[in-house]
Amino acid sequence: MSADQPIGLSCCCTLSSLLGRTDVISLVWMLSASFKPNNLIFSNASLLPQQFTLKNYTTGWMALGTPFSTFFWNSLLVCIGAVIGNVISCSMVAYAFARLNFKFKPLWFAIMLSTIMLPYHAIVVPQYILFKSIGWINTFLPLIVPKFLATDAFFIFLLVQFIRALPPELDESAQIDGCGPIQLFWRVILPLAKPALATTAIFTFIWTWGDFFTQLIFLNNQSSFTFPVALNSFLDSTGVSQYGSLFAMSLLALVPILIFFLLFQRLLTEGISTTGLKG
Repeated sequence: MSADQPIGLSCCCTLSSLLGRTDVISLVWMLSASFKPNNLIFSNASLLPQQFTLKNYTTGWMALGTPFSTFFWNSLLVCIGAVIGNVISCSMVAYAFARLNFKFKPLWFAIMLSTIMLPYHAIVVPQYILFKSIGWINTFLPLIVPKFLATDAFFIFLLVQFIRALPPELDESAQIDGCGPIQLFWRVILPLAKPALATTAIFTFIWTWGDFFTQLIFLNNQSSFTFPVALNSFLDSTGVSQYGSLFAMSLLALVPILIFFLLFQRLLTEGISTTGLKG
């Protein structure tokens, strides 16, 4: 090991620590600003509001004329659909790659992995044309249906690595008991793959909840807006001077992610730590 490596590692750790502290400080500052009057948000840098107010939350909730609860439920519906779709479809495809033998399997696996490197912006226009031709624009279908077709190669790869780590003797025992490929998948593989499935569900929920670009492309009616799109419209409609209400609604958008993460934190940690390990 060269002398530069410990120094580089120390610098990376220091930078990571500083970035983490910066994120926490930014979040605390935004929390404080959400309880300040608009004229004191930038004029007073103190983290403790000198004038405490809840007006930012009350005015921000109805700033678009539609309560933010509508946008909350829209985002929740899209996230639940995406989670169910990814868990079902990605686990089935991963099981096929990890346990079944079929023609050109290495080729299909390589093609699947190559889609991870494909920028989404390169396919969004063809997708929009396709979904517009079948009348799916301004609906949640473009955001949910593709998830049932195993379009997220990252989660397929994660589940493949986890399933490959399971002892093959389990398959042999199940086959001796009369289990076919489908029964083996439902009765043996899925119960043992709960940590990896939980990891897939959590990351799908978090990424879908915060996905602004895709939802902005396919949702144009305010009644179908999700939380990220509504926050953008909120800025456009009230002006950049209403930062207090914007910060207040942004903090409310973090609550579902925090709750979802805390509920499944143990399974997430277990899934990340065991994926890719050989038994």
